[in-house]
Order: sequence, then C-alpha cells, then structure tokens
Amino acid sequence: MRLSAFPPPSSSAFLSNNQPPASAAAALTSPPSFSCLSLLLPPRFAFSTSSFVLRSGPPRRPACPRQMLLLSSLHGNAMAELVTSSDDSRVVAAEKRGGAESSTSTFLDARTEEDILSGIRKDAEAGRLPSTVAEGMEELYHNYRKAVLQSGHPKASDIVLSNMCLALDRILVDVEDPFVFPPYHKALREPFDYYQFGQNYIRPLIDFRNSYVGNISIFSDMEEKLQQGHNIILMSNHQTEADPAVIALLLERTNPHIAENLIYVAGDRVVTDPLCKPFSMGRNLICVYSKKHMFDIPELVEMKKKANIRSLKEMAMLLRNGSQIIWIAPSGGRDRPDPVTGEWHPAPFDTSSVDNMRRLAENAGAPGHIYPLALLCHDIMPPPPKVEKEIGEKRVISFSGTGVSVGTEVNFDEIAGAYENLEQAKEAYTKVLYESVSDQYNVLNSAIYGKERVDTSSPAVSISQPWSNVSVT
Repeated sequence: MRLSAFPPPSSSAFLSNNQPPASAAAALTSPPSFSCLSLLLPPRFAFSTSSFVLRSGPPRRPACPRQMLLLSSLHGNAMAELVTSSDDSRVVAAEKRGGAESSTSTFLDARTEEDILSGIRKDAEAGRLPSTVAEGMEELYHNYRKAVLQSGHPKASDIVLSNMCLALDRILVDVEDPFVFPPYHKALREPFDYYQFGQNYIRPLIDFRNSYVGNISIFSDMEEKLQQGHNIILMSNHQTEADPAVIALLLERTNPHIAENLIYVAGDRVVTDPLCKPFSMGRNLICVYSKKHMFDIPELVEMKKKANIRSLKEMAMLLRNGSQIIWIAPSGGRDRPDPVTGEWHPAPFDTSSVDNMRRLAENAGAPGHIYPLALLCHDIMPPPPKVEKEIGEKRVISFSGTGVSVGTEVNFDEIAGAYENLEQAKEAYTKVLYESVSDQYNVLNSAIYGKERVDTSSPAVSISQPWSNVSVT
C-alpha cells in the first residue's frame, strides 16, 4: 500500500500546560536566538543549583494583539484539515480561525498568489514592512511553493496558499509588534497555537514515505523516565532551522510528549530573524549566544557572556524540577557539506559544551540521562555554505525524506574510569557521543539516499516508519 506523504497528527497521550507563565524572567538586553547551539562558558564554571533563584519580571505580553481574531481553540486537527480535506482549504482555514476571513489583514484576506505578492509589495510601499523583509517574504513564498508542489499532493496549491497566508501574517504581526524572547521561552499555544502552526507549515515538506526513525523503543524508554521525574539531555547534530519541527513530526504519533515538550538550546539568530521568529515562538527554548557569533560585535561580548550565564541558571532551575528533556547541538551550529565532495556529516562536538551540560544534569538533584541523537534533514532547508554574520539568510526549501535516531544512554562514569586524567575523560566522553551520532547518521543516510534499503538497520540502530508500522531490516 502506498504510504501517505502527509500522515495526520495524533493527539497527545500526556496532558501538559503549554501556556506561557504569568511572569517571565527578565528579558536579555539584546534578544537571543537559535541557529547556533553551543553554550559559551569557562570550562571550570561552577554550578551551584542551591544558589539559583528565578527573577520575576514584567508580565510577558501577548504574542500579538491581532491574535484575538483567532479562536483560542485552534489546534492540530484543525490545521491538519488544510492538507487532508477535499473541501476548499482556504474556507477550512477561515472557519478554524473563527471568522478571520473578515479581518483587514493583508494576508488573511488573500485568495490567490497575486493577492499575496501584491500584498507584500503594498505593505512595503506603505512602510509596514522593511524592504529587506518584504524581499525575504516574497522569496520565501516562491521557494515554499516550489517545494510543496514537488510532493505531488493533489491539494498542493491550496496547502501553499493556506500555510503561506498564515505564515506571512504572523511575520507581519511580529514586525509591527516585535516579540522579545526571555532566557527561557515556553511555546506559545494560546490564543494562537504557534506550535501547530509550525508543525503544519513543515509537514508538507517531509516525504514520509522516505523518512525514518531510529530506535523507536529508546524514545519510549525516555518517555517513561520523564514520567518518573528524570531529566533527559540529547546531544545532537544540527542541520536546519526546521530541526524542531522535523523531530516533532517524526515522533508525534508514537512519542507526543517528547514532540511537544522538548526544550531546545537556541542561538540568537532564530529569535531575531523576522522570517524565523514566528516559528521559534512555537518551541520551548533556552536562548543563548553561540560561540560562532560571540565576537561578531566586540562591544557586545561581555553582555552576551552574561546573558548566557543567565540562561544557564534558568536551565539549571528547570532541571532541578525534574521531568525535563533538553536538546543541544554541542557543535555550536549547523552541519555544512564538505566543500570538495558535497557530502554531509555531523559537525564535531565541542568538549566544553558537552561537559557543561553533563555537569548541569549531574547537579540537578533529579536523576539525569544523556543520549546521542542523530538528525538528517538538510535538504528540507539547507543552511548557507558558510557561516554568515548578517541576519536574513537566503532560504532554499525542498521536499525531502528526513530521519531522526537516538542511541543508547552514554554514562560518563563508565568512560571516565579508564582515565586518570579528567580532561582526557571529558574528551573521550565527547568522542563516544559524537561517534554514536555519526554512526546513526550514516544508517539514516543509507536508508534515505541509498539505492538499496535492505539491510539498512545495524546492530545498534533499528529503523522504522512508526506512522505506517513499517520496520526496515
């Protein structure tokens, strides 16, 4: 039987409060972000969880005033209809927005491609949009449309129109009333559900017939540990801005608690780039400044270091509560293809970043577990060939297979016992984690891009397609 390229989401088996807290920690002097994910702290930074206190701050403002046009009951099944209903998807979207079709919004009123493109130009001419943002929005529309049409879905044009109208509206709303991310940002689910918005935007870009999950049983074991109050740290490679949505989409049926509650250590770029911010608002984030961009502006270095320490304190408080699952890319940024061969491989892990996270987990007071996680989705939205200082990168988008895999837990004490020198033990521990990620990545790569898919699984990685109950052996 031919698998659907767009399996519908399932409801979560766990009940969780996803609303933003009544008050948030004081916002950083300059808003943080998400493209590069490495903590910048001295290797010997001392963690004393008993001294950490939450700082109260002003109430977090609503994500945007115009959200009141939308029904607070907007949820996954509503947006899922955009890609499965045989009815006019624009009508369905309007109904689920609670009559937002009568809004004066430039994009919620759009009914055709020309409406969208002319709306961007008119808003730019009227001064509502900076010219650079307007150009990026138009480019995003064309690239997204091309990618979704590649899927061959019979309602592809309607999907593009519905998803892009909503995305461009969210971008415009934030340009007019910018959202400021605190050190710890909790996904905004009401009155507008930014999490499901991101899920439904990325869903049409994933070829589920050619996507895989590695070691699904370990993900289930992790959920059991979370229910018992344990903390989970995922040491992962990082490929695209769409990583959080890809992980959540591949796990939403079997592990919805992980999909919705995963916290991402995020660099400053994804919470400052106007085209990226609305998608970041739907994820749980610990906002930090990446090593790769720490010295871009010399006069801001000290501020960035202090901001990172504040974010680490927020993370320590979360871990102290237990039942937290945190994702971090110790490489400090996205993977890049080899400039000569064009092949993709996970970027090397930074030992100090791995060790900082390990010590945070060990000093939390709750049991902690560290797992290596491999992610393959670079064709969905590949990064620029080189690291760029400027905000506003060109976004190339494609319809592609993806994969995520988790390895067995890696225990530091078991590795450190073979070394007398602590620094050598730290390096060995980082190497074991990285090699596991690389091995899992190679299995996913063979499954997605290999000509032969038999014998794709390895003794350490069992891949499957849980949305179709298909196991690949």
